[in-house]
Amino acid sequence: MIKNFLKNCRKPQGLMGRFVAKGMNAGHTEISKWGISHLRLPRDAHVLDIGCGGGANIRRLLTMCPAGRVCGVDYSEESISVSRKLNAASMGTRCEIKRASVSALPFEDGTFGAALAFETVYFWPDLATDFHEVNRVIKPKGIFLICNEICDPANTVWTSRIDGMRIYSKEELAGLLSGNGFSVLESWTHTSGWLCIAAIKCERDDVALA
Repeated sequence: MIKNFLKNCRKPQGLMGRFVAKGMNAGHTEISKWGISHLRLPRDAHVLDIGCGGGANIRRLLTMCPAGRVCGVDYSEESISVSRKLNAASMGTRCEIKRASVSALPFEDGTFGAALAFETVYFWPDLATDFHEVNRVIKPKGIFLICNEICDPANTVWTSRIDGMRIYSKEELAGLLSGNGFSVLESWTHTSGWLCIAAIKCERDDVALA
């Protein structure tokens, strides 16, 4: 039972997966509020939430950008279902939620003014390639915000239990961002050990994408 529960932390599936997706909305409330507090968005911003889980951050972003549009992607059918239900009032107008992988985002180049990744890069297939793909769908000078609860690779409490999970240090993330078309603007570390990094997409003349 515990192994199945932890498996669903990576990719919620079935009835337990739906329970996990809903639980993430509640369990990640504090870190989500803290991370989003570092983001300054115009009222009409077009924002992408990658690995949107149960959709709580999408709802927060819709409130932050009352004249904007928020899209979410997740590769879990259960997460998509929970997220769409939570944001039903905005679906089809200011909100779109799709099942997709970060490695192949279903959007045109330069679509978004900002993209967010909360508690999800641990599970991305290839961080360098995936950062490059995120860079593709963000406008020049757009913002990419990453927020992780754990940022110490020596902490194996969860990686030893959840297959495919990898923890990245602030330095590793900053290096991969810089190598794939971003420039790190600032980073913040919470007293609980949480990490938030804000990066800006470089102009094409500023950097050669990896």
